[in-house]
This record gives sequence, structure tokens and C-alpha cells, in this order.
Amino acid sequence: MRRRHHPGLAAVALALTATLTACGGDGTPTAPSSATAGSSSGVDDAVNADDYNNADVMFAQMMIPHHQQAVEMAELAPGRAADPAVLTLAQQIGTAQAPEIETMTGWLATWGRPTAMPGAGGHGGGHSTDGMGMMSEDDMTALRRASGQDFDRMFLEMMIRHHGGAIAMARTEQRDGRFPDAVALAGAIESTQAAEVETMKGLLGTG
Repeated sequence: MRRRHHPGLAAVALALTATLTACGGDGTPTAPSSATAGSSSGVDDAVNADDYNNADVMFAQMMIPHHQQAVEMAELAPGRAADPAVLTLAQQIGTAQAPEIETMTGWLATWGRPTAMPGAGGHGGGHSTDGMGMMSEDDMTALRRASGQDFDRMFLEMMIRHHGGAIAMARTEQRDGRFPDAVALAGAIESTQAAEVETMKGLLGTG
């Protein structure tokens, strides 16, 4: 497979800004289109049009740290959660998302692309993370310190917001992506996490 060059930093920054600030009419954050992420044609001229496009690369690069934080949150539940249903849900999230991280990391390696977006550093890459549903370090610290019913409430509220960001990115990949496996994974993420959001709302009594 022929490889293309990394997209320009300015284009990536513009795409990320669009992802972090855009919001759909129903209040769900939306992610950028592939046209924003790449060149005017949407793909580098050196790329085989049948392989993948910029939307696929951005989907993997953004979803990996997003999943990593969800797994980190899920790993806090044992010893802190009071409700067995919250513990079970956390284990379900960790079990599902850890292998997906490995899958997306493998795609980027095959494509010759870095796991992190250019300029990214840690969760959210130093940018505002509201549009992606990512937790701040203060959020994570508060969750680590919580226990019992306080942990359950914080975990559910934070994970609902976190899932909202993942669902938005998954919808964008299904709309703009080209790599069939990435599009299929995005569909699975949207379906699974939408169902989990309903479960979490039910546990909070807000469903």
C-alpha cells in the first residue's frame, strides 16, 4: 500500500478545533468532516483511493486516546463503586474498548501514521476537550477520590458525556470514512455506546 504524507499542522488544528467546538441541534457534539481534515480533494494524491482517507486517520487518532480514558475510568470502579450494576457496566466498557484501541493502533501503523495527532500531548492534546466528551485532569482526580454512591453518580454522569463524544466521532467516520473496517467499527461504537448511555441514564434515574 502506498503511503501519503502527514496532513499539515494547520489543517489538523483546524479539524480538531471544529471537532471540539461544533455542536449538533440536539446538543450532541459533532466531529469534523474529512474535507476539513485533508487537502482540497479530501485525500493526498499519493494515496490509493481504494484504501483509506484523512477521515479514517483522524478517527483512529482521536478515538484511541478517547478509548484510553474510558478504560482508565472503568478501571477505577473496582473498590469504589457501590452499585454492582455500575461495576458490571465499567467492566463491560473496559472489555470492549481495550481491544478496539489495539485494532486502531494497528491500522495507523499499517498506514504509516502516528498514533497521536501532530501536536497532541496526553488526553485531549492540550486543547479544550468539551466537544469530544473528554474529562479534564480535575475531573479524573475527583473521580479517583470518590467512593460509594458519589463515585457511582460521578462515573455515570461523566461516562454519559464521554460516550456522547465517541458517538459524534463515530457518526462522522461513518459519513466521511473510506476504510471499510474503520467505518464498520464506528458503526459498532455508535450502537454499543448509545445502548450504554440509555443504561446509564436508567441507573441515574434520568432515562
